[in-house]
Amino acid sequence: MDQFEAVETKEENHVAGWVTTTDSARLWVEVRGQGRPIVFVHGWTMSSRFWRRQQSLADAFQVVTFDLRGHGRSDTQLRGHTMPRYARDLREVIRALDIKGAVLAGWSMGGAVVLEYWHQFGSDRLSGIALVESSPHPMADAPWNTHRYRGLGPEAVREDMEAMTRDRAGFGVRFINEMFLTGQAPAHALRWMRDEHLLATDQTAAAIYQDYVARDYTPILPTVTLPGLAVYGRSRHMCFGPSTGRFVAGSIPDARFVILERSGHMPFYEEPDTFNTEMRQFLTRLP
Repeated sequence: MDQFEAVETKEENHVAGWVTTTDSARLWVEVRGQGRPIVFVHGWTMSSRFWRRQQSLADAFQVVTFDLRGHGRSDTQLRGHTMPRYARDLREVIRALDIKGAVLAGWSMGGAVVLEYWHQFGSDRLSGIALVESSPHPMADAPWNTHRYRGLGPEAVREDMEAMTRDRAGFGVRFINEMFLTGQAPAHALRWMRDEHLLATDQTAAAIYQDYVARDYTPILPTVTLPGLAVYGRSRHMCFGPSTGRFVAGSIPDARFVILERSGHMPFYEEPDTFNTEMRQFLTRLP
């Protein structure tokens, strides 16, 4: 396929539309600005709307966001909810837009999609990688791992997914609150973030989460030959934080490590000015 079907938009320097994958999934894609491309990959049961505070980067760069299959405005899919397929979807978006020299920026589970992309396709069409509050192995029994599944197995994940299914709306509210530094999302953010979370069906949410948390990308990190940026928050709530960030940045041969002190799991949303400044500097320094 590798074709982009654009739809009419009213915003200047804004193109939006659909990419149909080789297995017929329709992915919602938006492009703003011109310059070196940065492709943002959102997290589990989230959507491209979470990157709204990064749109200002379009004054100097090409900002590309898309909804993973089964998430956001992309089509609901009963199949393909694995890291390898999500990485192929990302590849097909990049090819459909004819993007070259891009930085891939993955948040949380989106970071695993980026590492899987690297594993499958290497540096082709890329110039750098950014990992934002992402764990390369959520079940690792290692001191750096702050994920709640540290040292646990699939049964713990199944129990959580069953609890999610029993009270999806309540689960979503708790999940979103915990992503913020204080453990409480602002009311206006909680409403739209909860609504985006609920766009992914229970089946999609459970299938991709169980696939994601069981995978181990720690051996992939040292193979990354492009410049890297690792941005993490600092919170007692849901947050991978300094220990995971130091491990990730220290495992990539050429990576800069940044902690945003007033952020939890969403540093790009809680401290957008600082996050965007770090991203600008990273993009500008790339060869």
